[in-house]
Amino acid sequence: MDNDVSAGSTGSTTSIVGRLALGITLLAFGLGYTDVINGVSAADAVSLAHYVGGVALFVAGLFAFRDGDSATGTAFAAFGALWFTWAVSAGNSVSDNAAGLFLVLFALVALSVTLAGGDQLTQGTYGLFFVSLVLLAIAQFAGNDGLGKVGGWFGVAAGAVAWYSATAALAHWPTVLPRRAAGRGVTATG
Repeated sequence: MDNDVSAGSTGSTTSIVGRLALGITLLAFGLGYTDVINGVSAADAVSLAHYVGGVALFVAGLFAFRDGDSATGTAFAAFGALWFTWAVSAGNSVSDNAAGLFLVLFALVALSVTLAGGDQLTQGTYGLFFVSLVLLAIAQFAGNDGLGKVGGWFGVAAGAVAWYSATAALAHWPTVLPRRAAGRGVTATG
């Protein structure tokens, strides 16, 4: 396996901080929807989402822009805005349709950054986050708590991938999944 963390922006300090901020925010947010921890709901993630997911992630996005990494800057700044907006508006009475629309709009952002490319872990994080947001939006529109739990688990998975990505860059763990060489059954990386 390839331990090269210099491919893409995986190893940059800005990316590591941003991925950690996104990862722990997604883990807290997703776990809140799953009801796996008694007495913990998504609303309990508001402070974390406000400061870590909102402020820290947005600032990491600004630093990524400064470093010339427009894809990471866009993702982190946009997701920082998502978490900040969600945290600030938590507790306000909004309709289920308005909450669903908010989630759909940010699902489009997640889809855009997923399609923008990047390494496998980045695309995995954003792709899982996209699925989470779509499922949570549908759950809001339909009033379906079971679908909200499934969306929460996709959020947990996205957070775990983001956390692994940051930790891998710090600890020099593998960041590239092995590929099979065409027709030979030989594993190659790259």
